[in-house]
Amino acid sequence: MSSAPDEIRTDRLLLRRVGPGDLRAAITILTDPETHRFNPVGPPSPEETADLLADWQGHWAHDGIGYWTLALAETGEVIGFGGLRHHKLDGRPTLNLFYRIGAGHWGRGYAPEMARAAIEWADRERPDRPVVIITDLDNTPSQRVAEKLGFAHVGDSITVDGPVLVYRRQEATLAG
Repeated sequence: MSSAPDEIRTDRLLLRRVGPGDLRAAITILTDPETHRFNPVGPPSPEETADLLADWQGHWAHDGIGYWTLALAETGEVIGFGGLRHHKLDGRPTLNLFYRIGAGHWGRGYAPEMARAAIEWADRERPDRPVVIITDLDNTPSQRVAEKLGFAHVGDSITVDGPVLVYRRQEATLAG
């Protein structure tokens, strides 16, 4: 039986299960056009963000895993969202690794720090599901994070939002 990762602490972050109390932070971060610079459909509206948050909570209820609220451990400030979600890729079950950090916190290594914790949990608790990163074609910052984590571009796919790149780990490396 795997343990649900309701809360994980890293050196600088508290990763906690996303909840209704995160709506204000989610609207601030997720509706910012800068955080969706590479998303062809653009940022969600506040109403769509509320629906996203409810959907993410549903993943926790149904799958026992989902996206976390990313808060600074020292202050509790919410800086983004990210984590793992069940996903089918080419008909095979995977865990999709997602990260969306507020623009004011870019370039500080928070996405890789969260991602390493998520990967370590997945390796331990869900080793039957490979972790993948799916990113937009032009999202070079996200692609750099994927490569920093030991993932490599292994193919392309099409989602409802358009063409994407698929990254998979080539080795079980979490080197920074």
